[in-house]
Formats: sequence, structure tokens, C-alpha cells
Amino acid sequence: MCLAVPAKIIKIENDIGTVDLDGVTRPVSLLLLEQAKVGDFVLVHAGFAIHKIDESRARESLEMLRASLALLDDGD
Repeated sequence: MCLAVPAKIIKIENDIGTVDLDGVTRPVSLLLLEQAKVGDFVLVHAGFAIHKIDESRARESLEMLRASLALLDDGD
């Protein structure tokens, strides 16, 4: 199963963006997106931003991921 996670673009240099994912910053390729800009929320998979999404959907997805992780932590 593949998983793409939402992240916010905080910096762009050439075709490489820096994204913030819950306080963690990572470089990602923006080659697959047209007109990506700082402040956009994107889905990131395997080091590539693959799709732009709106902020409310990104935040909702992050909350679901946090809740899923909390359930896994409670199972230990």
C-alpha cells in the first residue's frame, strides 16, 4: 500500500520545495506540479509533491493520521 501525506510548501528553490509536515521539514521535488507556490498544501509521496489540495482537506487528513498513530501507540 502506498501513502501520500499532506504537507505545506514553505520554500521553493528551482524545482525543489521545502515542505513542513507537522513541524518536520523535508525537501521534495515539484517537477510533477505546475505553478506550485509557497503556502500551497500538497500530497507528498516518495519525495515528490504529486497533487495540490486545499488547506481544510490537508488538516483533516493530518488529524486522521494523528488519530491512527495514537491508536497504534495505545495498543502497546
